[in-house]
Amino acid sequence: MPEKRTLRAAERDRREGKSPSTQAGEFVREEIEHIREGKHGVRSSKQAIAIGLSKARRAGVRLPAPRKNASKQVQKKAEQDLEAGAQHRRKSPRRARATENALKRESREPASKSALSRQARTAAAKRSSGARSAAAKKAARTKGPAKRSAAAKKAARTRARKAAG
Repeated sequence: MPEKRTLRAAERDRREGKSPSTQAGEFVREEIEHIREGKHGVRSSKQAIAIGLSKARRAGVRLPAPRKNASKQVQKKAEQDLEAGAQHRRKSPRRARATENALKRESREPASKSALSRQARTAAAKRSSGARSAAAKKAARTKGPAKRSAAAKKAARTRARKAAG
């Protein structure tokens, strides 16, 4: 069950008109926090992200199932999660406990900053430069003037540091 804070944050994102993937990001963040706190572990950073997305779908975030480059199994699971989000049925306590106990035996390492950074890099590298560029342009458009100004200042600082070093 997601924390109330996460549900509130996702709902706020939805009201502000943010995309389903942004809303789902709150659930992924919660999952990463749980792993870092030691509640449980995961086999890979991808699994941590997948658990967060699954929770988001089950909580009612309208995040579509992945279309291409995903196995049939992953697509089916995502569709099941979307259906579960539409209808509220109690989770089987025995199954929930079994899942939790299995995850407790896994590593906490995949939630580290370096592991998540590595995952983000490899995911970005698989996208075309056009897709990355389009994402960056959309991010700049939806940022708002104050944050855009702050981002520009940070970029300038980074360029100055790289030139000096």
